[in-house]
Amino acid sequence: MAGVFAVGVGVAMLGGCSHLGPQPTPEYVYVTAQQTFLRDRVVAVSNRTGTVQNGERLVVLEHGRRFFRVRSPEGAEGWIDQKAVATQQVYDEFQALREAHQGDPAVSSAVVRDAANLHLKPGRDTERFYQLAEGDKLQLLERATLPKPVVPGAAPLAPLKPATTAAAKSAKGKETPDMEAAPPIAMEDWWLARDARGRTGWLLSRYLDVDAPDSLTRYAEGQKIIGAYLLTTVNDPGADPDSGAPKDGNIPIFLTVMGPYTAGLPYDFDQVRVFTWNMKMHRYETAFRDKNIEGYLPVSVRTATDPYGKSAVAQTPEPTFTYKLLAADAGPVVPNPMTGMVTPGRTIAKTYRLEGNLVRRVAAPGSKDEAEAHPAVEEKKKEKGKNAGKGKKR
Repeated sequence: MAGVFAVGVGVAMLGGCSHLGPQPTPEYVYVTAQQTFLRDRVVAVSNRTGTVQNGERLVVLEHGRRFFRVRSPEGAEGWIDQKAVATQQVYDEFQALREAHQGDPAVSSAVVRDAANLHLKPGRDTERFYQLAEGDKLQLLERATLPKPVVPGAAPLAPLKPATTAAAKSAKGKETPDMEAAPPIAMEDWWLARDARGRTGWLLSRYLDVDAPDSLTRYAEGQKIIGAYLLTTVNDPGADPDSGAPKDGNIPIFLTVMGPYTAGLPYDFDQVRVFTWNMKMHRYETAFRDKNIEGYLPVSVRTATDPYGKSAVAQTPEPTFTYKLLAADAGPVVPNPMTGMVTPGRTIAKTYRLEGNLVRRVAAPGSKDEAEAHPAVEEKKKEKGKNAGKGKKR
């Protein structure tokens, strides 16, 4: 009996030790849909067993053909479509993107126009995870521009045809027909954005609007506001709240950078304007404008004195801003075809101060203006014609 007892104890101990061995690492997936349901089976008619939200981590219990059986943080179990979740690898890559840019300063602020996804990289076919809701506030970090995907089933581009005029000559002196220029490639802009919760990813530009008050956007004259930066405020008790003015009468004075409603441009903006407030007319007026330029974000806004001025006004700290323009000798700027990033060559920094309703240049005595690059004439004509209708509607 003692021997049998010893054997029984040994078997029990071995069985107990098996629970102390290494356990399999749990597999996780993360919800990419704004909200979806877990179901008790994978058939046309099934019952809901739970509700999961965007970003939630689910434990994978079983693999199906196109579905996972999972457990939610609340303990609900059920099946979920693979298209509604992201893998652990995708989640880790989004976390790495967030950490890499968590210290980046915002170049502009925006509001989500409609529900949209944050992507891991610029491009519609890239991995997506977080979903933003309409009205969410965003900080924009940098821009990329890529060719717009061709819509499936769309008619292919027509082949090139000989031009009607033949100016080119062959080596033998005979005229050879020129080929018509290929039609321009449709482009779309993407922004690397960060929301109030620190979630970071790439967002298609048509899903957002720059965060600027309606009382200011009405003066955009058919252009798109790329960035609106607060310089200071003035108090106007007679301002009409129905016109968009704040109820407390504190009117914000803005520096804005603007550009055409066109994607794929090699610059971020082509116009800078400062809007001050007319206390008698109770409306915004343009105090400064620099246009037909090739400007690049970020724009620096601060309060500073004029280091080159000697008057009492110059030594009083006032709103000061600096923006960068492409130098004339920098050469053409072409977006990187792989990443879509736009990197200019040599730029020129221009600094100004707002003194009351006047904007003055801050420059060293005797300094000379450098030659600046300007958008192509044909491109500007095309944009002017395209935006003429938009200006009238406003």
